[in-house]
Amino acid sequence: MSERSEGTADTAETDAPRRVVQRGLWLDEFEIGVVYEHRPGRTITEADNVLFTTLTMNTQALHLDAAFSEQLPPFHQRLVNSMFTLSTLIGLSVAQLTQGTIVANLGFSEITFPKPLFHGDTMYAETVVTDKRESKSRPGEGIVTFAHTARNQHGDIVATAIRKTLVRKESRPT
Repeated sequence: MSERSEGTADTAETDAPRRVVQRGLWLDEFEIGVVYEHRPGRTITEADNVLFTTLTMNTQALHLDAAFSEQLPPFHQRLVNSMFTLSTLIGLSVAQLTQGTIVANLGFSEITFPKPLFHGDTMYAETVVTDKRESKSRPGEGIVTFAHTARNQHGDIVATAIRKTLVRKESRPT
C-alpha cells in the first residue's frame, strides 16, 4: 500500500476499514508457560455423540444404547465417546493457536480421561505451551509442545493430552 502525503484526500485509502484475518500464532509468538483459554465452550449433544460414534464405526453400547447403559454402574447413562472428547478438545484450540500456521501434528501422548462427558455437558478447553524450538531439519518451521486440558461446566477435568506440532515461523517480505 502506498503512503499518503499529508493533506491529500485519498478516500479509497482513508475510508477502507482495517482488516484483521483470524489466524493461529507463528512460532515466535508462542510463549512457554502461557495459558491460552479457548472460548466459547462446546455443549455436547446426543446427536454429536451418536453421529461421531457411528461415523467412526465404534459399536460400543455405552455410547449408543440408552437402555443398556442405564443398567450399568457407576454412571447409569450413555457416555460421550472419548475420541470425540479428544477431537473436540483439540478443535477448540485451533482458531486461537494453529489456524493457518500449523504444518502438521507430529504426535499425541499422555492422553487421559479422568471423568466422562455426558450428553448436555459443556466442554471448555485451555492449553499451556510447554516447549518450543526451531526445527533442525525444516528451515522456517519449529516444534511447539502443547498441554491441552478440557473441563466440563463444573470445572472437572474430563480430558488431557500432550500434542507436538510443526508450526511455521512468520515469513516477512524482504
